[in-house]
Amino acid sequence: MFTTSRGISFVLGLAISALTVAFISLLDTATPTLLLVAGGISFSVSYILMNVTLEFLIFKEISNIYSVLEKIQKKDYSIAQDKFDGLSISPLKRINKTINSYAQAKNQEIETLKKNAEFRKDFIADISHELKTPIFAALGYIHTLLDGAVEDKSVRLKFLKRAAKSLNALDKLVHDLLTLNQMESGVVKFNLETFDLKELLHEVIEELEQKADKRDMLIRFFYDKEKQYHTKADKDKIFRVCQNLISNAIKYNHDGGEVEVNLKAHKNHISVEVKDNGKGIPPEDIKRIFERFYRVEKSRNREAGGTGLGLAIVKHILEGHKSKISVSSTVGKGSLFSFELPLERLDLPAASRSERLDARD
Repeated sequence: MFTTSRGISFVLGLAISALTVAFISLLDTATPTLLLVAGGISFSVSYILMNVTLEFLIFKEISNIYSVLEKIQKKDYSIAQDKFDGLSISPLKRINKTINSYAQAKNQEIETLKKNAEFRKDFIADISHELKTPIFAALGYIHTLLDGAVEDKSVRLKFLKRAAKSLNALDKLVHDLLTLNQMESGVVKFNLETFDLKELLHEVIEELEQKADKRDMLIRFFYDKEKQYHTKADKDKIFRVCQNLISNAIKYNHDGGEVEVNLKAHKNHISVEVKDNGKGIPPEDIKRIFERFYRVEKSRNREAGGTGLGLAIVKHILEGHKSKISVSSTVGKGSLFSFELPLERLDLPAASRSERLDARD
């Protein structure tokens, strides 16, 4: 009884009532009726005030604290809510808030661990599948040669070339994985230098002209001859970004299609746009194309080559330059990838003119 708010209020009410009656009894005018009324009133008021104070301001808050602690003890962290009684006593409110904050942090930690576990599971499945294809292909050709086909010179050369192609694909996949892992862990350092982004794009386009020519495809490059396009960035990594975007625009375009590269200089930055008129990307896939190994059309993409890591690497390279890759796409009309880099103003004359590069020429 004495451990509840009512029991404690009753005892304290009796004590206050007794003190009140004892004090009034010292007066000469005190009568038994007066003492009885004073004792009753003081007990009632004291009991009500004590009970309300203990029940709603202390015991209720302590009960909430114990409830949270019990759930935490059971490793249930899903109870954190920032709802506190405005009438609660300040120290108890702070204790309750601290415990709830701890529960919230633990709940977020558990959710993060669950997501990481799911990501690792998916990643292991993806990497196993991606590694299996070139390894099994190379093993098949080599074992065929070992079983006697090596004696036939024409078969031997053809199978060795195919095995080498599979092993090259495996080497590229491993290299891309290492690169992506180093970028995500912050191991890769960016060597910033000032260079002409226009000239870099020329180099990328010249390198990919033959690839486009095989599919009777146009690569068009537009820029303003009156403007400069110098930027400060890691030249090799930006080369890889441009190479990947233009290569993808060729790879996932239709035969005889066009790839348009636009270079624009603004007040403080340079923008690069790579546009194709291919099949486009469905809206539900756009948010996921920068994930490792994510493929919009799995069979078609694998046949076209690539490791499935290119756009993930592009994303991390640009994030390392405090930039980001943007994409918009319409199914049946094509896709547009773009990014920005800071503009470095140099007192140099513009040494280029607007031109169009035709991969058929």
